[in-house]
Amino acid sequence: MAKHKYLTSPPKLTTMPPGVPYIVGNEAAERFSYYGMNSILTIFMTKYLLDKMGHLSVMSPTNAEAWYHTFVSALYFLPIFGAILADAVLGKFWVVFWISIVYCLGHLTLALIGSPVAHAIEPRYLLAIGLLLIAIGAGGIKPCVSTNVGDQFGETNKHLLTRVFNWFYFSINAGSFISTLLIPWLLDPYKAELGGFIAKLPPTIVGFLESPRLHSPDVAFGLPGVFMAIATIIFWMGRKKFVHIPPVGVRTYAREIFNKETGKTILNILMPVPFIAI
Repeated sequence: MAKHKYLTSPPKLTTMPPGVPYIVGNEAAERFSYYGMNSILTIFMTKYLLDKMGHLSVMSPTNAEAWYHTFVSALYFLPIFGAILADAVLGKFWVVFWISIVYCLGHLTLALIGSPVAHAIEPRYLLAIGLLLIAIGAGGIKPCVSTNVGDQFGETNKHLLTRVFNWFYFSINAGSFISTLLIPWLLDPYKAELGGFIAKLPPTIVGFLESPRLHSPDVAFGLPGVFMAIATIIFWMGRKKFVHIPPVGVRTYAREIFNKETGKTILNILMPVPFIAI
């Protein structure tokens, strides 16, 4: 069978590129996974973290804050390497795909903290490994996803870019909104309020919603992992629909980055930053 040849430049279309739904679906599921995990991270570290023996071994708020900010700092530093890999070595599609698998492994590691694996490996080690993998995943794909949207458009349909980015950012907000409501609810024990809507449902449904197995750290961390796996599958399904802009190579990339014009452009961008921050 002949190897499938991917598009390397946008076709002359006046309609929406066929790869857009896959990008939007991927982004919604990925944002659900990240913001769901993020919404319970510090609560888990200060309220639910156990030691290797299964005894409560929570962090102080100050220690948890240090872990959280280290994680976020790493996440926002690593896009530099994701961008270099995408532009110079692998191309955006393969960077997003392979690093998304790393991202999935990070979620899996966090979900294992509440499993028997945590009796063999110190839960704090699992937490550190999981957060490192998620930082690599979320940070590595960050410079590639929105730019991949632009790669799908040419001169004949660029007038649709505004509409697509509206849907793109809607998917981000929808995914984060739903997960930020749902995932903390899955972490904490739940008891239906007497006389409330939930309490009036059939007893089997109420029993399921109140089940301790439904409300636990492994479920709360596991569901975002499921959504990240869905995001990766959606992205893979769109591979034959996407425009794949080839990487330029390390030497060409270095020449384009390390020249006077690029230096002036970067300086002009960075100069206002201290004043904006103030």
